[in-house]
Amino acid sequence: MKHITDIFFDLDHTLWDFEKNSALAFEKVLKNNEIKVDLEVFLEYYVPLNLKYWELYRHDKITQHQLRYGRLKDTFDILNHEISDVLIDLLSKEYIQYLPEFNYLFDGTVEILDYLNGKYNLHIITNGFQEVQAGKMMNSGIDKYFKTITNSEMAGVKKPNPRIFEFALLKANVQKQNSIMIGDCLDADVNGALNFGMDAIHFNENNKEIPNHIKQVNHLIELKNHL
Repeated sequence: MKHITDIFFDLDHTLWDFEKNSALAFEKVLKNNEIKVDLEVFLEYYVPLNLKYWELYRHDKITQHQLRYGRLKDTFDILNHEISDVLIDLLSKEYIQYLPEFNYLFDGTVEILDYLNGKYNLHIITNGFQEVQAGKMMNSGIDKYFKTITNSEMAGVKKPNPRIFEFALLKANVQKQNSIMIGDCLDADVNGALNFGMDAIHFNENNKEIPNHIKQVNHLIELKNHL
């Protein structure tokens, strides 16, 4: 890939271990507010619901508030745990507040960023919220690697919308033919980039079956085989 000069990474589920950090944040939030539910059981239902709500949010079918409220409300409903809307809003705000305090990265993150840094210009494209994503990157110490950070709030659209990729490339001052996107979400990151006309690599940590034409890695260090 000698034509590639710029690499665009997703953040959550790609470099920053969202599920592990999210579990730790919820452990703190539930304990602080004396919510008597088993954390493992809570997460068993919350995690897939969160993914469902994010997919709706990604395609502009719900608002940010509906995302943050609905994923918690539905989880507590399944658990038959009575909780007020006021408390749900409080839990949601505390969760967002505490989430960037936990900073587990995927195995190989720092090693691969060290390897790529200097050989390529590195960037972030994320659908996450600006205030939260900035804290995650700074607290985990990876912000120093990236020349630009594009989030859906500044772009006005979310991945897989082609306009967020166009926005990011303009910000980075690079052409799509010299760029590649790396991310965990087949819909938002990979197909979003490919449909825009930009190359992509799928970070397929769980080794799910994907179409043969899509480049993939199961561990971040495997990017050395491509870049």
